[in-house]
Amino acid sequence: MGCRLKKSIYGLKQASRQWYLKFDETIRKFGFKENEEDNCIYAKFRTGKFIFLILYVDDILLASSDVGLLLETKKFLSSNFDMKDLGEASFILGIEIHRDRIEGVLGLSQKAYLAKVLKKYCMHMCKLSPAAIVKGDRFGKFQCPRNQYEIDQMKAVPYASAVGSLQYAQVCTRPDLAFVTGVLGRYQSNPGQAHWIMVKKALRYVQGTKGLMLTYRKSDSLEIEGYSDADFAGDIDDRKSTSGYVFTLAGGAISWKSFK
Repeated sequence: MGCRLKKSIYGLKQASRQWYLKFDETIRKFGFKENEEDNCIYAKFRTGKFIFLILYVDDILLASSDVGLLLETKKFLSSNFDMKDLGEASFILGIEIHRDRIEGVLGLSQKAYLAKVLKKYCMHMCKLSPAAIVKGDRFGKFQCPRNQYEIDQMKAVPYASAVGSLQYAQVCTRPDLAFVTGVLGRYQSNPGQAHWIMVKKALRYVQGTKGLMLTYRKSDSLEIEGYSDADFAGDIDDRKSTSGYVFTLAGGAISWKSFK
């Protein structure tokens, strides 16, 4: 015998999907429109005023040009969902938000997250490295384990976990890690000692730069600038090139990528 649920149960595979559909239907009734490129971003515009809503599972971040519109949205959300207002955002998903309203500066940092990563891999007391990767560093499949002894050596090494931790920082606030994490990610299925040494070098670089943050400055002229470049047949295994780009707005990077 089977039962048809009238309401999704927390923890089921379908629960997150049902929550998203419910939230999407509700917020659209209030005049919000979903971003076509990123389905978790909603926007509402009214006579020169605007408000953005960013949804991550059940965490919501609101940003508005008008306090009245912000309070109205909070009241609507509270009337439809059981929610708690945590006030001005200062920390979300491991990202610290820094503000200087007098200078008109907004900063995004992952210092606390990176400090935890360094401690997790026993690199919190390591010496600093001036760069994560430098010209002349060569990596390839020839450095992967070639025998059972070398394979056994790498079994206890948390290579994929460490690279994944660096990749999260790269995706959120650290475009300077895009190239090195892209290179290290190519060998996650069968990393060698040389690749692990490179991971630790990247962590030593992070140790000296964990306080860096993306910075945006208030400006009357908002123009997006883009830069791109590529090497030529830089991968020694398949002779493919590595390309990369970065787009900036208000003095800070807003989109970046490095890929083979």
